[in-house]
Amino acid sequence: MSEQLFELKGNLFTLSVLRLLTSDLSALSEQLDAKISQAPKFFAGAPIVVNLEALDGAELDFSQLHALLKRLAFNPVGVCSGSDEQHQQAKTAGFSVLNYAKDNQQAKAPVKTPSKPAVAPAVAPAVTAEPEPTMVVEGTVRSGQQVYAKGRDLIVLGAVSHGAEVIADGHIHIYGTLRGRAIAGAQGDKNATIFCQKLEAELVSVNGSYWISDSLQGELWGQAACIRQRQDSLHISALVKG
Repeated sequence: MSEQLFELKGNLFTLSVLRLLTSDLSALSEQLDAKISQAPKFFAGAPIVVNLEALDGAELDFSQLHALLKRLAFNPVGVCSGSDEQHQQAKTAGFSVLNYAKDNQQAKAPVKTPSKPAVAPAVAPAVTAEPEPTMVVEGTVRSGQQVYAKGRDLIVLGAVSHGAEVIADGHIHIYGTLRGRAIAGAQGDKNATIFCQKLEAELVSVNGSYWISDSLQGELWGQAACIRQRQDSLHISALVKG
C-alpha cells in the first residue's frame, strides 16, 4: 500500500463578509475603493464571502463582481443567502455557494434517545501550561512597524502611529493614542479586548470583526475607549478612569 499523502478534514475559519445593499457595481466599486484606501494592507488577499440577502433576488453581474473583488486584492471565496438563480449564476462566475449559519437556524434539533448513565473513568488532573508573559513595548510603535504578541497579551506604553500595526492573540493595552491598526484575538479569542487612552484608529479588529476609521468616528472618537466583540459585531464603550 502506498504512503498516505493527504488528509481531508472539516474546520472553521474566520472570513470577512461583504453584505451587498445594491446591485450597482460602479457605485460599490467607488465606496469599496475609499474604504480599502484607509487600511490597504489589512484587506490585501483577505478571503471574502458575499452576502446577497439584502438584494432580494435582484439581478447582478457576478462575473463583473468577481473581477471587481480581485481588482481590489480580495480573494472572493463564495456567496450566501441569495436565490437559487443567483447562486447558479454565481457558481458560473467562479464563486462557491456557502450555507450561512443563519440559514440553518430553523433546522430541527435531532431527537435524543434516552440512555443509561455511564460511569466516567477516573481522569488524572490536567497539567496547566504556564501562560506566555505579556509582551510590553516601551515606547511608540512607528509608522511601518508591526508588533505581534503571539499567544499572549500586548501592552504598548506609548502610541501606535498612523501606518503602524499591533496584533495580539489576547488583549491589547495602548497607553497612548491609537492612530494605526490594532488587531486583538487574532487566533480566535472572542473575549479579547482593545484598550486605548485615545481612539483615533485607522482600523480595529477583535476575533475577525473589524471597523475602519469612519465607522469609529462617533462620540468616543478621540476619547479613552475599549473595543470588544459582542454577537459577532464590535462594541465600543468608554474606558472608565480611576
